[in-house]
Amino acid sequence: MNHRIRASQVRLIDADGTHVGVVSLSEALKVAHGRELDLVEVSPAADPPVARVMDYGKFLYQQSKRERESRKALKQIEVKEIRLRPKTTDHHKSFKVRDARRWLEDGMKVKVRVRFRGREITYPEIAHEQLLEIAEGLSDVAVVEQKPNMEGRTMLMVLAPVRTKGAKR
Repeated sequence: MNHRIRASQVRLIDADGTHVGVVSLSEALKVAHGRELDLVEVSPAADPPVARVMDYGKFLYQQSKRERESRKALKQIEVKEIRLRPKTTDHHKSFKVRDARRWLEDGMKVKVRVRFRGREITYPEIAHEQLLEIAEGLSDVAVVEQKPNMEGRTMLMVLAPVRTKGAKR
C-alpha cells in the first residue's frame, strides 16, 4: 500500500475501474494523493504489478461486512447429548428418547452415549443392543450418522435428523 510498494513501475487501475496503463510508481502515487485515496497493490505477482487507486479503509470495512454476512448465512447445527447406563430402566430411557425425538424434529443432531462403570464394561453387547433399539425407535425422524462404537469407557452413537422435502431449514 502506498509507499510500501517496491516496484518501480505499476499497471494502474483508476478508482472508477478504468485501466490507465503502465506508469511509474511516483506518478501512480501522485494520482492517488490527488484524489485523496490510497494506492493498493492488487496483484504483486504480475509483470508489472497491478496497483489500484481506492479508499483502503472503506475496502477493509466492506470486506469485513461481507465476511460477517457470510458467517450469518451459515447454519449452526447444534448437537445435543443423551447419557445412559447399561442398567438404565425402560421408563427413564423412554423419556430420554422422547427428548431426543423433539430435538431431532427441531433439526439438531443427537449423541447417544452409554457410559460403563466398573465391571459393566465386560458386557458391551448390552449397550450395543440399547443403542440399536433407540435408533430403531427414532428411525422415522433420524438416521444413524455414526454407528455405535467404543470410545474408552463409553459407547457412542450419533443420530442426525432426516431431511424431507419441504422441511423448514
